[in-house]
Amino acid sequence: MNIRVKEFSDYLESAQEKRQGVQPLTKLDPAFGIEDAYQVQLTTIQKKVAAGQCIVGKKIGLTSLAMQELLGVNEPDYGHLLDGMIVENGGSISFDRVLQPKVEAEVAFVLKKDLQGPNITIEDVLEATDYVLPALEIVDSRIEDWNITLSDTVADNASSGLYVLGTTPVRAEEVNLAEIGMELYKNGELMNTGRGSAALGHPASCVAWLANKLTEFGVTLRAGEVILSGALSAAVNAEPGDVFRTKIDVLGEVSVRFLP
Repeated sequence: MNIRVKEFSDYLESAQEKRQGVQPLTKLDPAFGIEDAYQVQLTTIQKKVAAGQCIVGKKIGLTSLAMQELLGVNEPDYGHLLDGMIVENGGSISFDRVLQPKVEAEVAFVLKKDLQGPNITIEDVLEATDYVLPALEIVDSRIEDWNITLSDTVADNASSGLYVLGTTPVRAEEVNLAEIGMELYKNGELMNTGRGSAALGHPASCVAWLANKLTEFGVTLRAGEVILSGALSAAVNAEPGDVFRTKIDVLGEVSVRFLP
């Protein structure tokens, strides 16, 4: 293993443990690139699995044109979901589990068949999907003040934190996922709205991108995995005491509370 990869993985893990943001990896090493970043991410995930956690799915980030332009990239990124990241619908999150959380509303896909690229299409994704659910993703960053580049967020497991899934499965063929509307509320106040098409034109397009991207790493999306397909609107900052709720057409509602 590259010594720098292990050092950077340990560096980010220490930030999480101390609950104190750190400098961007790209500031510590200006030559730090995307391939290095995915190696750091995988190293961290392998350590967590060795410690007893299980990989239960993947998350896709940077699916909106606005976020891609902000970071100067032309494709999304991805991270791993672990069983230790799950929060039940309507549940509470202690603020000592997070550093600088933001909340996004998304569509979650639960697969019934493996998806292996290349050349996966939207239709392939829908055919391989058991059901879809509304979801809240709590994104977080170990990098101080979210001062990130693409390499920084990729190394940090795509700025992942926690996630909440709805509890009423909906068959993908029963809903036009590109046209569904979304409302995101914070403490009862409507913060923003979005549509399924905000995620690369169709949430399933994000999953197809991921299946094809993972081909480069010899990885297959497996039956039973949860895939968070990307935010349908801007992320909203979370503070202690905040309650978030999203309502997505046809799919239903999901909520979470940050303990004061």
